[in-house]
Amino acid sequence: MTFNDNARVGGNTARRRGAGVAVAGGGIAGIGAIAVLLLSLFTGQDFSSVLGPIAGGGGGGQETAIDNCQTGADANANDDCRLAAASLNIDQYWANTIKGYRQPQLIIVDGSTSTSCGTASNATGPFYCPPEESVYVDPTFFALLRERFDATAGPLAQLYVLAHEYGHHVQNISGIMETYPDNGTGPDSNGVRTELQADCLAGSWVAHAGEQKDENGVAFLQTPTEAQVRDAINAAQSVGDDHIQKESGVPVNPETWTHGSSEQRQRWFMTGYQQGYQACDTFGVSGDAL
Repeated sequence: MTFNDNARVGGNTARRRGAGVAVAGGGIAGIGAIAVLLLSLFTGQDFSSVLGPIAGGGGGGQETAIDNCQTGADANANDDCRLAAASLNIDQYWANTIKGYRQPQLIIVDGSTSTSCGTASNATGPFYCPPEESVYVDPTFFALLRERFDATAGPLAQLYVLAHEYGHHVQNISGIMETYPDNGTGPDSNGVRTELQADCLAGSWVAHAGEQKDENGVAFLQTPTEAQVRDAINAAQSVGDDHIQKESGVPVNPETWTHGSSEQRQRWFMTGYQQGYQACDTFGVSGDAL
């Protein structure tokens, strides 16, 4: 997705927290490393022991604004601003879509920082912390995928990840997480249903991403192209539990799934994209229909 260069994005409330730059070093390399990183990204679990030691600064409590993030051109130029700017778009979409929406706090992690849900870093990957109503993202995670592991991790992948985490926020404030608490792993678990719903909610946002506007009436984002939508589908497919297990060299075991298969993730993304958020009731269907 591409921001319109003259869109005003300086009104975002994203904050930066932490110190230093965390970089995964040592450990395995190649596609296995990508799979482990993706597993961390979409499970919220720290697999840094598999990748090797994490170097860099520890977490501090001081927060600062995101620098040099005023226009869509700034958002197109760097990861930090792109995520901060996208938060304006996603917040506006959900505020106009569901009653009683309140925006979460987006924290751009610099190195690592402590949260009430555990440590946030590029080893744990982006995640949503329900007690804080906050989304944590360390953009160096995307750079690590691009530079160290020959993965694209481009703008579309980043915004898909961000929209997925905002989907969890929607689930939290609407009571879905409380109604359907974590009941373990497995293909019919609440965890899988929760994650597939977040994919569906992300898809609903992607379909309307080009409609949100700044205070001057300029659209934040250009309407996604068909090619970009296909990329989003591929991104959803690449982080399916079965695909990650295959690429990690372990047997595919549905009883350990926490997010759903590649087929499920891309299908529910497209459900949201084509039918809207109202069609995202993953808790209202049988296990066979997931």
